[in-house]
Amino acid sequence: MPSQRTKLIVGLFLSAGIGLALVAIIWLGTTRYLEKGRYYVTYFNESVQGLDKDSPVKYRGVPIGRVVEISVAPDSKLIKVVLKIESGQTLGPDMVAQLKVVGITGAMFVELDQKKLGEPDRSPKLTFPSEYPIVASKPSEIAEFLRGVDEIINNIKALDMAGISDRVKGNLDKIEMAIVDLNVKGLSKRAESSLDNFNRILDNQKWDRILASADQSAQSLNELLGKANATVERADKLLAQMEGITVESRDKITAALDDFKKAMENANLVLEKGIVLLNNTDTTLFSLRQHLLATAQNMERTSENLNRLSDVLAAQPSQLLFGEPPPRRKVEPEVSPRE
Repeated sequence: MPSQRTKLIVGLFLSAGIGLALVAIIWLGTTRYLEKGRYYVTYFNESVQGLDKDSPVKYRGVPIGRVVEISVAPDSKLIKVVLKIESGQTLGPDMVAQLKVVGITGAMFVELDQKKLGEPDRSPKLTFPSEYPIVASKPSEIAEFLRGVDEIINNIKALDMAGISDRVKGNLDKIEMAIVDLNVKGLSKRAESSLDNFNRILDNQKWDRILASADQSAQSLNELLGKANATVERADKLLAQMEGITVESRDKITAALDDFKKAMENANLVLEKGIVLLNNTDTTLFSLRQHLLATAQNMERTSENLNRLSDVLAAQPSQLLFGEPPPRRKVEPEVSPRE
């Protein structure tokens, strides 16, 4: 049997253990109440399923406190959530609370953030006093999504589907009657007659005549171009013959020849464009051919005049400046000093 000393030691040991346990329990219970922090309250007009006591309170993702109480508000409609801010931060009137979900677990926490500029106050109206400072709240993202879905469904229900279907059927009936009233056979016959007339207009013989006229006009244009090139060569020869004339006269003649070359180049461009225009009609081709022949004749006359001018200048260059050679001066005989 154990001695009295052993019993005393075991009793003292058990008493010390029980005392330490009681002290630890009391200390853990009182430290929660001795913690520093400010209390606020917010009210939600939606389900707070997943939000529990001691759930975190975060400001833009940073933990600053916890939920200390969740209950039904005195009006039996709203949910009262008491917040304890342990970071020493003071929540001003521009702060708004919102419920957020943590991942896919369903657990929720309270997210605090500043109100955006121009954002309306969407917190529920209170009809009772509050013991703590009130933090405004707004619906959660899930509640906003569900509210949008409800609005869409209500809008769809508000549509007069029967009336719309009746209108569509009426419009289809009108379209069908309009198609029936159209004289489709008559329109097809008119189209066939129009195609026959078009084929008659585009007769092969007439097209052959048009192409033959176009070929003749092209040959005439080629001849005119050859004559124009010959005229340019003559002008170059004339410029070479006039190299012995004075600098001022040569500059004037060179400028005149440059203008003439530019005119010839413009004529060549006109002739090239005329080739494209030959494909229009017979009447246009005939008139263009006459104009081109007249232009060639004028070019030949111009070249002849330039040749005459070059011959005159080659024989008497002084006529370019004085017109006619000056009269000869009479030379008096020298008188000797003896006389």
